[in-house]
Formats: sequence, structure tokens, C-alpha cells
Amino acid sequence: MAILERCDTNAVSTLTLNTPEKLNALSDEMLAALQSELTAISISKEIRAVIIKGAGKALCAGHDLKQMTAGRQAEDGGKAYFADLFQRCATMMQTIQSMPQPVIAQAHGIATAAGCQLVATCDMAVAAEGTRFGVNGVNIGLFCSTPMVALSRNVPRKQAFEMLTTGAFIQAEKAEAIGLINKVVPLDELDSATMELAETVAQKLGAVVKIGKQAFYEQLTMNVSEAYDYAGDIMVQNMLFRDTQEGIAAFLEKRPPQWQQ
Repeated sequence: MAILERCDTNAVSTLTLNTPEKLNALSDEMLAALQSELTAISISKEIRAVIIKGAGKALCAGHDLKQMTAGRQAEDGGKAYFADLFQRCATMMQTIQSMPQPVIAQAHGIATAAGCQLVATCDMAVAAEGTRFGVNGVNIGLFCSTPMVALSRNVPRKQAFEMLTTGAFIQAEKAEAIGLINKVVPLDELDSATMELAETVAQKLGAVVKIGKQAFYEQLTMNVSEAYDYAGDIMVQNMLFRDTQEGIAAFLEKRPPQWQQ
């Protein structure tokens, strides 16, 4: 059984973390599998949206603590292993935001530490009622510094700091209220609700979603004046697309667009 399963339905690719006995921890093997599949999907012209979900009782419980403990047995106390581990994880997370397709986290059970980081990193997230989110490393003496990067870019800083320093879980409803996730649905509707969101995005013009996703994250790093200059240039590029001209014409003529991409 593969530790990461991929299923493509029309233009949506679903990646299922498949080590339920470990609560789908981000082990070395899982990180490698995710990196490989995300890289392959990123160059696909057929896939227009991605869902990341977990098998069993949870989405993801964070890094594999048993592997991390074993890593400490090296002569340097694990320094090189840990540096490499967190860099590989950071690379995978950044791949999610740099790939052209929107990526949706489908959360249930728990999403803790690097699992919560995964949710915060994805472009959108849907969660089942009862799902709990936390950056709980502080409870075992390990501050969730790398999950903090994604978390603090999703939720208000005081909410993020409270989660990081108390190690407390928040429920799905609060996660929605503070902006960590998009919506909460009953568990038996989780698959269909997430797929509905993915298919809605997948039906849009792929070239536009690609340029828009890149612009979204780029402008967030700029001041307002720079962001408007940059976004204006993107709008100019977008207006020159053949399919954009077709989309506008179709709207004015009250007919479906005939897109080529």
C-alpha cells in the first residue's frame, strides 16, 4: 500500500496521506512522496486543482517524532538531520504555494504542528465538524517555529501567538472564524464539499488561475503602492490573453465562452 495515494478525477487530483497508524505524520518518506507528486502535478496541463486529505482518523499529526528521536543518535546530536528535515519540509510547503494549481486541504480529526502548517500553507481548506487544529510543540518543549511561518500569515498575530505559546487546540468553528480554514461541514459531507470547491476552481480558465495565484502571493510581500503597480502589470498581461478576450465577448453576447486553454 502506497504511503501517499493519488486519484485523478477529471481535472482534480486528490492526494491521500495513507499512514493512518501514524496519524499520517510527515515522515521522511511522506515528505518525499508529497514533493514528488506535487512537482509532477505542477507541470501537468490536465490537472487544475488539488486536494490533500488524510486516511483514517486524522489529516496529519505533524512530523514523525520517532524518526526525529532516531535522528538524534548521529554524532552531531542530529543537527545535520534536523536542518535537512526542516528544509525539505519548507521546500514541500513552498511548492504548494508556487505551483499553478490551487491546493485545498481537506481536514478531519486533528491537524497538529506541521499538520496545521500544511493546512495553513494550502490555498484553501475545508474541515469537518469536530476537527481540532493546534501548533502543540511547546507542550513537549519544541516551539513550532516552522509551522509559525504559515500560521502567522493566515490568522491574526495574537491568535497565532496564543496557539503557539499555550499549545491549545482550537475547534473547526474558531479556525473558520479566524481565517485558518474556509468552511466547516458535517463529516459525511466533507468529501463532496471539498470536491465541489475543487471542481468549481478547476472549471475556470487555467491560465488565469495560474497567473492569479502567483500574483496573489507576490503582492502580499509588497507595500500598497508596489502591489498596485505589480497587479496592474498582471492585469495588462491578462487582458491580452486570447481566451480572456473570448470570455469577455461571450459574457457580452450572453453565451458560454469557447476557451482554448
